[in-house]
Amino acid sequence: MDWSRVDYLWIIVVFLSAVWTLILTAPIHCRGSIAARGNMMPRSVLSRCARLTQQVPLESARSTKHGVHRGMSSVTIPPPACMLRPLEAPFRYLFGPGPSNVPPRILAAGGRPIIGHMHSEMFGIMNDIKKGIQYAFQTSNNMTLAMSGSGHTAMECAVFNIVEPGESVLVAINGIWGERVAEIAERMGAKVHTLFKTPGGHFTNAEIEQALAKHKPVLFFLAHGESSSGLVHPVDGVGDICHKYNCLLLVDSVASLGAAPLLMDQQNIDILYTGSQKALNAPPGTAPISFSERACHKMFNRKTKPVSYLLDMTHLSNYWGNDGKPERKYHHTGPVSGFFALRESLAILAEMGLENSWSHHTEVAEYLWKGLEDLGLKLFIKDKDLRLPSVTTIAIPEGYDWKELLAYIMKHHQIEFTGGLGPSVGMVLRIGLMGYNCNKANAAMALAALEDALKQCRKSKA
Repeated sequence: MDWSRVDYLWIIVVFLSAVWTLILTAPIHCRGSIAARGNMMPRSVLSRCARLTQQVPLESARSTKHGVHRGMSSVTIPPPACMLRPLEAPFRYLFGPGPSNVPPRILAAGGRPIIGHMHSEMFGIMNDIKKGIQYAFQTSNNMTLAMSGSGHTAMECAVFNIVEPGESVLVAINGIWGERVAEIAERMGAKVHTLFKTPGGHFTNAEIEQALAKHKPVLFFLAHGESSSGLVHPVDGVGDICHKYNCLLLVDSVASLGAAPLLMDQQNIDILYTGSQKALNAPPGTAPISFSERACHKMFNRKTKPVSYLLDMTHLSNYWGNDGKPERKYHHTGPVSGFFALRESLAILAEMGLENSWSHHTEVAEYLWKGLEDLGLKLFIKDKDLRLPSVTTIAIPEGYDWKELLAYIMKHHQIEFTGGLGPSVGMVLRIGLMGYNCNKANAAMALAALEDALKQCRKSKA
């Protein structure tokens, strides 16, 4: 590049800027005459511009050896090439454990023009969401809301608000979600005790009661839908046992809500949470949660503040209009588009009806299970009543590399299946058919893709 030419261009820019400054600062009655003369400017104006131009040191206009103009910009990092191209994302059949494909109606809701997160209309939508969650959870709890974040956010919110440092927590671990809760509780200073089963195992009420009597925890965690192993855990009677020992029951239903029966009030669950991206079919990023009166009493009579300001229910209860105060105060900027989508997903569930949704997921799951067995595959959860309808786990077929199977299916069929997660890695393949994706046509597509992969992928002789 001819840098001398740049010097002259810079001088011209400064010159014109000075002219414009003079026009703007001239007395009002003079501006019209100056502008009207165009290039026929008074000699005094031109001479003043020339003097201003000469005041700019020539060195400041010249570039450095790297071509950076100190007088023009301090930007040294150029725009990344990837940001100058349009966004590209392939279409995939998301037949894994989540997220699931989002139906057009929910996509359209999330794509509506946003409004302010503190507008009265937004509060009305949040009120709708609260009512939708109460229906989905089958609860009349006032302290019902949606977290601004994924299911992990709700998980942390429950632990951070209920448990204080030094208090005892009991966690049932039979997959990754119990492991996560145990770590979260340990990080915030709780005394963590665990009940342990290998993936696919479940706990009897007698085992739970024995541990409650021994450790006397303030909170007991149980995953209703353990998606890492494909297990739906029995909940009946667990809440009653917890209350007998003055313990609160926390249940994770991220993978099971809308797909398997769960009744928060009737089953005496104190804290229940889920995620938006599974059977609810909204994009990831919002997480419904509800607290019973017992949980609220513990939560709002703490001796210490929760370790997280963002997840502090003292503030969130006001933001969601649950604290009885007439005015909602700013706490954080909620995901407006995410709330639009969540509201629509809850509306779809209400229109379909919970019981219809449960039976539909069971019907499609049974169709898938039979097809898998017809292919000679073994289901990981032997007891049909303990199988999670939304996420089916298959024991990895002998002689096959499970990663190769998944890669082949993705490449040739554009279908996502996944392997295990956490302790179930190397043990299972997972197929998720939930919400919008839950139909027999998709189940047949999944079976055909898996059958093709079993034929085409190499099988070891061992």
